[in-house]
Amino acid sequence: MLATTRRLHPAWTVAGATFLILLATAGVRSTPGVLIVPLEREFGWSRATISVAVSVNLFLYGLIGPFAAALMDRLGVRKTVLISLATVTAGVSLTTHMSASWQLVMLWGVVVGGGTGMTALVLATTVVNRWFVTRRGLVLGVLTASSATGQLVFLPLMAALVEHFGWRAAAFLVAGALVLVIPLVALFLREHPSDLGVGPYGGELEPVSIAVPKANPALEAIRGLRDGFRSRDFWLLSGSFFVCGASTNGLIGTHLIPACLDQGIPEVTAAGLLALMGLFDLAGTTASGWLSDRLDNRTLLSWYYALRGLSLICLPFGLADASWGLTIFAVFYGLDWIATVPPTVRLTADTFGRARAAIMFGWIVAAHQCGAAVAAFGAGAIRSWSGNYERAFLTSGALCLVTAAMVLQIRRPVSVSKEEPLPEPEAISPAEAVA
Repeated sequence: MLATTRRLHPAWTVAGATFLILLATAGVRSTPGVLIVPLEREFGWSRATISVAVSVNLFLYGLIGPFAAALMDRLGVRKTVLISLATVTAGVSLTTHMSASWQLVMLWGVVVGGGTGMTALVLATTVVNRWFVTRRGLVLGVLTASSATGQLVFLPLMAALVEHFGWRAAAFLVAGALVLVIPLVALFLREHPSDLGVGPYGGELEPVSIAVPKANPALEAIRGLRDGFRSRDFWLLSGSFFVCGASTNGLIGTHLIPACLDQGIPEVTAAGLLALMGLFDLAGTTASGWLSDRLDNRTLLSWYYALRGLSLICLPFGLADASWGLTIFAVFYGLDWIATVPPTVRLTADTFGRARAAIMFGWIVAAHQCGAAVAAFGAGAIRSWSGNYERAFLTSGALCLVTAAMVLQIRRPVSVSKEEPLPEPEAISPAEAVA
């Protein structure tokens, strides 16, 4: 009798490696919320000054995305990711030796922001498109939720380290996590299924693509932006993602812990609150990926922004009643934290097609991070000026409610196939090359 075994498809190994990459970089990006108050105490820098470095970090994280998508196409995913991780590790480690605010801006803002931008959401989109034909929405949802898992894993540990050993210990923690991920990338991250002699998960083995000369990655990214400026849907998608970034990474991710400290809530408790949000976001974003394959993505986005707006408007009352109010906020806001990503990716693919959508989504992510940068600095400035964050929370909530109506104006796709691939930058078939 012949024994048969079912081997794990290598797509799941690549997806697992990608999850760890995004989880580690999520730990880096969640660090500012824990460090703002310790840096304020040690160096005497104002919250607005520290927020400048966070704003630069968030802005570059988004700006690098479109160029990273084109660079992955030219240089390869694995090499691009290894360069990114090495850069971020060096930047995070060097911050432990800084003594001036300009050094914080250069290291945390420029070096770490630019480095993490090379492993932005375009990495998940590219990997899912190359390695999966079925389960695309679900896998993208799980990969997107890696940032929530990063919060869940790193924030409580970092808060405890800051409390007992100082903020430098937290920086060494995330730097060490990046060092551990680097060999996993070298061993398990592969470019295409055909490199291993298999087809993508749920698909057939594809013929080797014909090499086609490609333009400079920077020029390709700029051409994508030029085309986006001519599209009404691009402005709607970018505008909605601007508000998404302003209401998540820039505001809550950066300033919720300092806002809790203003109310006398211990830092470890506040970090645990963000970790709880990460736990619920893991479920919410995974479910969003599943729903994005089945429902009108414009309607999904409208619901997500409306519920997020209401939760932000209620947050000042939750801070006043820290016993239950913040816990309720963490549950509802957590379910919605980055659930907007899978439907936004799907709408970008429907609007711009397979060939250009990864780069176009990179620019939409850049808008997301511009919003995050504006909110990170703006909320810090509001806190320095007024003494609290109430106006920042209420303004962000109102913007989310406006965005809930705005996303319904995005053009409805003429036809959407459940098996239509997610975008990959500049993909081309042999037949298209011959033509």
